[in-house]
Amino acid sequence: MNLPSSEQNAQAYVQRLGVFGGAFDPPHLAHVALVEAAVAQLQLDQVRVFPTGQAWHKPRNLSDAEHRLAMTRLAFAHVPQVVVDEREILRTGPSYTVDTLKELQTEYPQAQLYLLLGDDQRRSLPAWHQIDEIGRIAIICAAGRDMAVRAWNEESGVAPTTPPLSDTLQARIRTLDMPLMPHSATDIRVLAATEQALTGLVSPAVERYIHEHHLYRPH
Repeated sequence: MNLPSSEQNAQAYVQRLGVFGGAFDPPHLAHVALVEAAVAQLQLDQVRVFPTGQAWHKPRNLSDAEHRLAMTRLAFAHVPQVVVDEREILRTGPSYTVDTLKELQTEYPQAQLYLLLGDDQRRSLPAWHQIDEIGRIAIICAAGRDMAVRAWNEESGVAPTTPPLSDTLQARIRTLDMPLMPHSATDIRVLAATEQALTGLVSPAVERYIHEHHLYRPH
């Protein structure tokens, strides 16, 4: 029996699901710009944004999860495709991207997953837990290399001497066209510590939240 064309189209449709994780300590405008670029360039139906839980690769303690989650929701509130997902915060033990991707693969078996990365995350990929499995599950989409002009810093957590990626994995990486946005969460925390303005670095709502909750102030 031949299906009506509308039913055929429905069966053939594959949801395009973006996945974007990070400490978001704090979430800044470059994070938002990356997601907006990915939605436009990859025609994503939805982007799941994951504030990380216990980050295995961070050389410092993160701010309380409740603050990072609240700021992330404020930062992406205007992007209709974004759903802020708290599962990595609720997960016990180290937070690995591959575990989140496997869960999403089970929840959305018909979806194509796109893992969205900033430039610093792209450079640290060789050190990621089960990176080849990540490349099998998702298409990796990284910001253009001019997004982060700062060299290796505490946000990357990985030295630049890591081995190169395999040719197979390299072939799975796409580059997102991004404007030059040398934003650094490290610099933002330094400014916030002395109650300086964060205009042009984070959204007004996130800036208010940081100042109202006295985040990043020295103890």
